[in-house]
Amino acid sequence: MIDLYTAPTPNGYKVSIALEEMQLPYTVHTVDLRAGEQKKPAFLRISPNGRIPAIVDRDEGDFAVFESGAILLYLAEKCGRFLPADRRGRSLVIQWLMFQMGGVGPMMGQANVFYRYFPEKIQPAIDRYQAEGRRLFEVMDARLSDHEFLAGDYSIADMANWAWVRTHRWSGISIEGLDNLSRWLGVIGERPLARAGTKVPIDIAELMDAKKTEEAEAFSRNARAMVTGAGDANT
Repeated sequence: MIDLYTAPTPNGYKVSIALEEMQLPYTVHTVDLRAGEQKKPAFLRISPNGRIPAIVDRDEGDFAVFESGAILLYLAEKCGRFLPADRRGRSLVIQWLMFQMGGVGPMMGQANVFYRYFPEKIQPAIDRYQAEGRRLFEVMDARLSDHEFLAGDYSIADMANWAWVRTHRWSGISIEGLDNLSRWLGVIGERPLARAGTKVPIDIAELMDAKKTEEAEAFSRNARAMVTGAGDANT
C-alpha cells in the first residue's frame, strides 16, 4: 500500500497518473497548500523540501520518497513497468523525464506565475517563459514526428510531460501547428487510467482550460496569495 500526499497541481497529477497506470493500491492524503500544510513538521518529515507530491511505501517499512521525478522512478522500479530494463532504453526514459523536470515544469510553472498569479503584469517575464515553453513544446513535437511516445513505448516520461503539457492553455502557451504534440496529447488523454489519475485528488481540467472564468479567477487568487507570500504555489 502506498500513501500518496498530493494536491491538484501538474506535479501531483504526475504521480497519481503513474499509480493508476501501474495499478498499485494507494491511499490519498490531500495536502492543503493554501493552509500551509506542506510546511508543517509532520509533512516535512516525509518531504523535507515542503512540496507535494510525496509518498510513503508501507510495504517497505514506511519508506518515504519526495520529488515527483524520484517518485516516478521508484514506482516504475517497484512494479517493473514503464521503465525499460536495458541500459539504453532506461536512459532514454530518464532523459525525457529530466527534460520535464528541468525544462517543461519549471518554464510552465514560471509562465503560470507571471501570466496568471503575479499581481503585476510584467510582460517581458510573461513573454520569456511562454516563449521558452513553446520552444520546449517544439522540441517534443520534433521528437514525436517519428516516435509514438517520447522514449519508445509509453513510459513515466510521457506521464510526467503529459501532466504538464495538457495544461498549456492555463500557461498561455499555444500548441497551434504542433500536430505531433497534439496527437500525443490526444492518445494519452484517451487512456482510461491516465484520465483517472487526473481526478486525484480532484479534477480541475475545465479550470485549467480556463473554461470556468469565475472558478479560474478564484484559483488564481489563491495561488497569487501563495506566490506573493512564501512562494509555495507549486503549480
